Amino acid sequence: MPELFQVVTVAEANARLRAHIAPLSHRELIPLHDALDRVLAEELRSPVDLPAFPRSTVDGFAVRAADTYGASESLPAYLTICGETPMGRAPKFTVGPGQAALIHTGGMLPSGSDSVVMVEYTQYLDPTAIEVVRPVAVGENVIPVGEDVARGDVLFPRGHRLRPQDLGGLAGVGIVQVPVVARPRVAILATGDEVVPADAEVAPGQVRDINSYTIAALVRRAGGEPVLCGIAPDDPAILDRMARSALESADLLVLSAGSSVSTRDYTVSIIESLGAPGVLVHGVAIHPGKPTIIAAAGKRPVFGLPGNPVSAIIAFGLFVAPALRHLQGAPETDPLTVQAVLTLNIASKPGREDFVPVRLERRDGVLYANPVFGKSNLIYTLVHADGLVRVPLDLSGLYAGSPVEVTLF
Repeated sequence: MPELFQVVTVAEANARLRAHIAPLSHRELIPLHDALDRVLAEELRSPVDLPAFPRSTVDGFAVRAADTYGASESLPAYLTICGETPMGRAPKFTVGPGQAALIHTGGMLPSGSDSVVMVEYTQYLDPTAIEVVRPVAVGENVIPVGEDVARGDVLFPRGHRLRPQDLGGLAGVGIVQVPVVARPRVAILATGDEVVPADAEVAPGQVRDINSYTIAALVRRAGGEPVLCGIAPDDPAILDRMARSALESADLLVLSAGSSVSTRDYTVSIIESLGAPGVLVHGVAIHPGKPTIIAAAGKRPVFGLPGNPVSAIIAFGLFVAPALRHLQGAPETDPLTVQAVLTLNIASKPGREDFVPVRLERRDGVLYANPVFGKSNLIYTLVHADGLVRVPLDLSGLYAGSPVEVTLF
């Protein structure tokens, strides 16, 4: 077991865990309308061409392009109207030489035509004929068969997390049942004699359970299924029993609190006993969140997050969320960030990464980041913030007026 507080970097901590866990194999087939943000369990290919027929991109007239060559306002081309393309149905006529068919945006081109002249460049001579004042090329104003996607094309690879536009793309090719990785079940166990349920009246010295709610919400956002397992007292036998029960039916276990240096802290030894390889990291070069525990029991990740809410939330984003993505077979993604100007100095210590909550404010077209200083046990430090500024390992702080990257919540 690694010695307490032989701290490692964020990258090293994640790499140690990644070496012991693998994507989950269980999957499920779900309706398309339930698939937002789910991760694909297999590669999807298009069963059809999209579009399945040549479509007009404008309102106008379907024509043979050759009949418009040389047309101008001073010398228009004269064409006879042979019909109107019905919306939602295939036209039953053919456009012959010297003919044109009225067509609307999205309509199917009649056979014989190869382009569409916009209505703006035509004029009725009478109900049966038009003049065209600008030529069109073959294929102009037309979406050909399969231009959006062709039959057999790869739509999405395995591990792709589905976005709203992806659901539309799948609907467009007729895929309405989607194979996805089952949501990882994440057992969440709060610990501490002082922690009581959120709906309880608190006595002096007690605090309501904040972390179970925030961690559960973060689990949902990361694609997991949270399972609240209650609050374990500072009794090693009870904590051990509750931790084993929580892990039994879960893919990942998060213990909240119990990761700091304390004679009453049994978390490390209990996590170690859950299964090999056991504790991989106890102590990470970050602030807040230094005493985070990272372990694996077989192929299942186990985390001991600090009890302070700010520390727990930051540690979750750095370690638990990437583990959940890995369990789902999803690739790592860059967080959503914005550039801003720092308004106050931020002090730090070289050798650790500091994460400081900031509130964003736009003034005179410039985005500013206002640090929200506060202790890591104060949840409203994050409630009043819009994101985090990271101070790199090798810096002793950041100066007011310097540009910073803000990772948005």
